[in-house]
Amino acid sequence: MANNRYNTPVFLEEKYSSFILQNLHDGLLPGVFYRDVAEFASGSTFNIKSIGTVTIQDGAEEVPYDYTPIETGTIPMTITEHTGDAWYVTDELKQDGDDIDALMAARSSESAIALKETFETRFLARANSAQVNAQANTINGFAHRIASAEPNNVLTLEHLALMKLAFDKANVPAQGRVAIVDPVVATTLQLKVGLSHDVTPFGQRILENGFDTNHQWLMNIYGWDIISSNRLPHGSFSDGTTTVADGVANIFMSLASDNTKPIMAAWRHYPVIESERNKDLRRDEYMTYARYGFGVQRVDSLGVVITSATNVS
Repeated sequence: MANNRYNTPVFLEEKYSSFILQNLHDGLLPGVFYRDVAEFASGSTFNIKSIGTVTIQDGAEEVPYDYTPIETGTIPMTITEHTGDAWYVTDELKQDGDDIDALMAARSSESAIALKETFETRFLARANSAQVNAQANTINGFAHRIASAEPNNVLTLEHLALMKLAFDKANVPAQGRVAIVDPVVATTLQLKVGLSHDVTPFGQRILENGFDTNHQWLMNIYGWDIISSNRLPHGSFSDGTTTVADGVANIFMSLASDNTKPIMAAWRHYPVIESERNKDLRRDEYMTYARYGFGVQRVDSLGVVITSATNVS
């Protein structure tokens, strides 16, 4: 009787590639998208001073002006986020396994990326929650929260124009305006508008800093440098008139300076991988964690356009 693969399986050898297939990740937003409150190095709450506007009075000869104080206040922020990761490798696996060092290196890389992605997801969620859902969030008479009432709740160029008008009426600087949209919305725009080769100075800086693949600069429309992200908030959102059940909150903001950025953030502990030897269980253990918090320093330079998370047209 002849031997073949089916009746002699114990002599078959399985081979494994030294190449490790890792998860796919999109790019991360650089720190320029929020004001880094580096001076918040200790304490549970940090208060930022703010001042109001001055009202000019009409005068007349021999009529004194009223002495009026300028309004002042504080904007608080706290360290609320505490995220981390832990893993280990046993002595037996190191002794019997192959490419374990490469596996641990890949595991460490995945952990670092996941922590950064969590930070960005929560940053964008905080930008959305800075507004009051189911309200227009009107400033100087113009809505900063718009839900698409178009067929299939898709984005239109009119939405971009209306958000530009809202920022103009709120005296937000024209430079440094950026719109972070979902890839579904980006596709809608690309179908409506041909790609532009004219990049604003702000968009050029983003490109020169090496924007990662999925945070690519798409185009500039009505003064908005538009980029895409997979980490925008998803859910049922409203502007008080229209509700989008399967919606995505596309974030509009000004990054002209630290004074115009709507969201601030503070790191209490940057993620660093620590390791120790557990001799009783005969394994090497690794752990990393991060602590940080977000604050809303202004809402007049923030906008949200709610669209469908799935419909392109």
